[in-house]
Amino acid sequence: MASFAKDTQVKLPRPTRVKNKTPAPLQITAEQLLTEARERQESQILPPQQNITDSTELSDYRLRLRKESVWERALARDYKNHALWLKYADFEMKNKFLNSARNVWDRAVTVLPRVDQFWYKYIHMEEMLGNIYGARDTFERWMKWSPDQQGWLSFINFELRYQETARARDVYERFVLSHPKPSSYIQYAKFEAKGGEVARARDVYERAVKNLGDDEDLFVAFAEFEERCNEVERARVIYKFGLDRVGRGEELYRKFVAFEKQYGDKEGIDDVIVGRRRVEYEEQVRKSPLNYDAWFDYVRLEEEEASSVGDKERVREVYERAIANVPPANEKRYWRRYIYLWINYALYEEIEAEDVERARQVYRECLKLVPHASFSFAKIWLLAAQFEIRQLNLKGCRKLLGNAIGIAPNKDKIFKKYIEMELQLGEIDRCRRLYERYLVWSPDNCYVWCKFAEFESSLEEIERARGIFELAVSQTTLDLPELVWKGYIDFEMSQGEVERTRALYERLLERTKHYKVWVSFAKYEAGEQDEDEEEDGIERKQECIRRTRAVFDRAYVYYKDVTPELKEERAKLLEDWFNMEVGFGMLGDVSIVESKLPKKLKKRKAITGEDGSVEYVEYTDYLFPEELQASNLKILEAAYRWKKQKVDAV
Repeated sequence: MASFAKDTQVKLPRPTRVKNKTPAPLQITAEQLLTEARERQESQILPPQQNITDSTELSDYRLRLRKESVWERALARDYKNHALWLKYADFEMKNKFLNSARNVWDRAVTVLPRVDQFWYKYIHMEEMLGNIYGARDTFERWMKWSPDQQGWLSFINFELRYQETARARDVYERFVLSHPKPSSYIQYAKFEAKGGEVARARDVYERAVKNLGDDEDLFVAFAEFEERCNEVERARVIYKFGLDRVGRGEELYRKFVAFEKQYGDKEGIDDVIVGRRRVEYEEQVRKSPLNYDAWFDYVRLEEEEASSVGDKERVREVYERAIANVPPANEKRYWRRYIYLWINYALYEEIEAEDVERARQVYRECLKLVPHASFSFAKIWLLAAQFEIRQLNLKGCRKLLGNAIGIAPNKDKIFKKYIEMELQLGEIDRCRRLYERYLVWSPDNCYVWCKFAEFESSLEEIERARGIFELAVSQTTLDLPELVWKGYIDFEMSQGEVERTRALYERLLERTKHYKVWVSFAKYEAGEQDEDEEEDGIERKQECIRRTRAVFDRAYVYYKDVTPELKEERAKLLEDWFNMEVGFGMLGDVSIVESKLPKKLKKRKAITGEDGSVEYVEYTDYLFPEELQASNLKILEAAYRWKKQKVDAV
């Protein structure tokens, strides 16, 4: 309780202790204190009295009073409040204080010049009061701030209301400089056209096209203006120029088609369609310069147009623009479509334009451009060479093909065509030299060896052909050795060299024991005397059959003893042997083969997939007679052991 009283006790200030309690010699009364305070108080400042003698002093006096008014105090506090200015000026106008209202508007547009409503209200007030010059001055002040289009158009309409055409034209000139837009120029031109000033209107449109250019609405308005002036050709030119400049202008194209239907003919409509397609292709190649299909379509369009109009330069221009878009990388896949631009260009110059020198130059520039160190195109070399042949320039053709062989990494097509050309010209020695160079460059190419030998054989150079085949089969590596051996064997067969042919088969069997080689050898032996109709023909046929069976028997023994795992090849061999015995007729003996034929067995084997799943697949297995006999013996042995166990158990 004592603690609560202590906390709630009011603490009074500590009294000041007076050390000297003796009375002062001079005593001051309360009256003296009040009198001294009044004497020291400053006197009140009152406004001076004024005598107003004229209207100017009266206006100044009223201005000071307004500044002290509520409106002025509000503006001093928030001068950016638009509504406050509007209500203040409206208040002055309703009370017919016109100069005061004018003063408010003047201050408003000075402080906030970007508020268009102030200018409109200010100008409207001056115009309603008949102060045209004041309104014009206000417009001029406003235009210095470059307002929007509506502000300029309001100024123009103001001048036109008072028949000030020249002033309106001057405002339009400043308007298009302040707002260089198609709509500004179109409004200016319509103003001149409405006033009958055709030349001035045309000049405005021409300035707009020069300064602005690619605007669809501008070209439509210009063409329609010329159409209204009965200048049909001018309008047509403007439409075409606009389509070339604008690109994909739907409205412009639609208007042009309607115009041509009304004033043009079939050719004019075709021109419109061509122009439209031209614009579309321009748009495509602008967006994707490496889109060679678009360039092909564009060039085709210009070639078709040039065939009727004869404008070859336009076709050349498109070709030049197309071939200027070189693929970005030295990889053949990027160049495959591009190279055909050059080919088509050269063919156009030769066939359509009939300019031989330009065609030759196109081929030359193309061959310079292709990066032959990385890849080449045999097609362009051959086309250039064929072009020279058509120009009866055989020396130039050979020079081109010689360079191609030395430069191009892929020479196969070039060698083949070069040899073919020289062969047609009857240049045998040149063909031989080309074949030799071909083999030096590609010694493992079996096609070349066979063609070279075939070439010599066609010239009745049998020993040369045989020597070429011998060189071919002696090569350590060949891409298709079976092709060379077959060609060599067929060559000897065509020459009737039976022993040489047999010797070739034997040499081939030393290298490979393939099933097809055995069968081919056997068929050769069987067919050697098929057409012999002499008296001893039967004996010779029997000899052939004997040789045939000997070949098959050698093959059968090889597959049986050396490669028993090749069951399928042995089965095919026996099947061919059996069919041949049947084909021998009365001289054949199928029993020789029947005892060797296997039994076909359908079996299943498990195949494990990558995901671990097991799948069973059927396959054909072959069980040959010796295997069947061995299997039977195993069964008998197992039965004997079982019986012996039974006897021992008893």
